[in-house]
Amino acid sequence: MKKIISLKRSEARRVWGSYAFITLCWLILQSMVMTRTLSSAMRGMLVPICAYAVMAVSLNLVVGILGELSLGHAGFMSVGAFTGVAAAIILQPYVTYAPLRLTIAMILAAAFAALAGFLIGIPVLRLKGDYLAIVTLAFGEIIKSLLNNAYFGIDSAGLHFSMLSNTTHLLKGGRMIINGPMGIGGIRKISTFGAGYLLLLLSLIVVFNLCNSRWGRAFMAIRDDRIAAESVGINITRFKMTAFVISAALAGAAGALFAMNYSTIVANKFDFNTSILILVFVVLGGQGNMLGSIIAAAVLTILPEKLRSFRDYRMLIYAVTLIGIMLITNNATLKTFFERIRPFAGRKKAVRGAHSHAGN
Repeated sequence: MKKIISLKRSEARRVWGSYAFITLCWLILQSMVMTRTLSSAMRGMLVPICAYAVMAVSLNLVVGILGELSLGHAGFMSVGAFTGVAAAIILQPYVTYAPLRLTIAMILAAAFAALAGFLIGIPVLRLKGDYLAIVTLAFGEIIKSLLNNAYFGIDSAGLHFSMLSNTTHLLKGGRMIINGPMGIGGIRKISTFGAGYLLLLLSLIVVFNLCNSRWGRAFMAIRDDRIAAESVGINITRFKMTAFVISAALAGAAGALFAMNYSTIVANKFDFNTSILILVFVVLGGQGNMLGSIIAAAVLTILPEKLRSFRDYRMLIYAVTLIGIMLITNNATLKTFFERIRPFAGRKKAVRGAHSHAGN
């Protein structure tokens, strides 16, 4: 019983510590923005960092908690990006308050991305391991290709949509929203650092509450031993679908936040390389470690920009640094060293407690 109570307390400290950490970071950075002590380059990276952090948390739900490898996460981000921007443009004459318009756009983006996740999950989630990774990669590329060949506009007659070629024939005064390979241009930048912080906090709340529920325990049972989980009556496909859809919804909201931080967005931005980058955030931060994924997303987003002064050697230094971090974090000697420190810290606390009781 004592072990269960201590486990719950340690989990509560981890959860509330994560909330406190990102809130403290937001307060510090927001004060730096208000006092203009943060450079313009760094100010421009705050929203993308939040978006990538949400992407890392959402993918960690599938990779770290469920134990399945997905390589098409950027596809859901692109669905959310294009849906969110299109919704914001259509709502612009009717919802003039930008934060409200951004909120509605992100909700719609999450809903459409969740729908895409559900439709893709029907044929895909019966697979596992390498097969699942390859098929999710293929679906991510299919989504990118579809968006590259989509044309969507609005005029006084309503909405118009076509594929492969522009046959929308908009009336005078109409606006082409999605223009095939050219993507969406003329986007009003309504994403803010505050909105990014709230979305990240909401993502953590959703994921932590899910992980600490019976659903989360089922996810981890599937991850640890699929056959044993199925033998005790856990519906593998149902639970995998739930995790996949929630992960896709969070990725869609992050995509909308990310897209509305730029004046132009194209489908090629959300390619295979973006999916791999998000997976690197998860692996580097630690599978199942949400706060670690957030820190990894922030560091690896800032690092390439800070290395721009090295010009031709920038990506080489970035790659060497990434390899070095991975080797250090997976070094058995260092892990043993930290494991030895933890019991010592525990014994020190126990001795202090014994002295305090003796004093009483």
